[in-house]
Amino acid sequence: MDGGGPGGRHDRRGSTATGRIGPNAITRLAEALRAQCGDETTARVFADAGLARYLANPPLELVDEVDVVALHRAARRLLPPSVVEDVSREAGDRTARYLLAHRIPRVVQRLLRMLPPPLAARALARAIGRHAWTFAGSGRFYVDPGLPLAFIIADGPLGRGLQTDTPACGYFAATFDGLFRALIHPEANVVETACQAAGAPACVFTATWPGGLTRRRRADRGARLRGPEPAAPPQAR
Repeated sequence: MDGGGPGGRHDRRGSTATGRIGPNAITRLAEALRAQCGDETTARVFADAGLARYLANPPLELVDEVDVVALHRAARRLLPPSVVEDVSREAGDRTARYLLAHRIPRVVQRLLRMLPPPLAARALARAIGRHAWTFAGSGRFYVDPGLPLAFIIADGPLGRGLQTDTPACGYFAATFDGLFRALIHPEANVVETACQAAGAPACVFTATWPGGLTRRRRADRGARLRGPEPAAPPQAR
């Protein structure tokens, strides 16, 4: 990642003062809600967030982070915690599949799979850092390249102003997890080990994978990346 943050960590701020986020945070959540809760509940969540218009006309460009926060908070208000977690993680899985299908060039994916996992993970982390402005909004994004490798979102949109007993950013965790399982190691795990909503200074997503340099099978069709490939809307980010 370009630029250095504190302690050797890399920093990418949101692209604008107000913060804008790619439409996957809305469109993939809509897909996950429909799949797990049905059309009626999906419509109720979007209406509660004041975003019913996005069901009729899904966003194709960056959206205000306020809309993303409103939608994810509406899901928390209306759905049981376990359902919110499942829906958030499925939305993250769907986002990872979309990125693999439409945003990360095939040649890059092949090169990453050829590298030893530690080198591939650092290369992928740099790429994620370069595009952090599309998901961190007005938050601050860092990569801690140590062992274990970690992604850090300080003052991020999903955790900011929220109070929970457990980590609340399953959407981000599942997106990172899906990418690592597909490109780094089929048994990789990315877990949110600290969350601002649960009282931590920042949200921390820790990546681990089995040791060794053995040849790895393709994981883009693995168990954690289930379901149909998300369609690519024109000019979507």
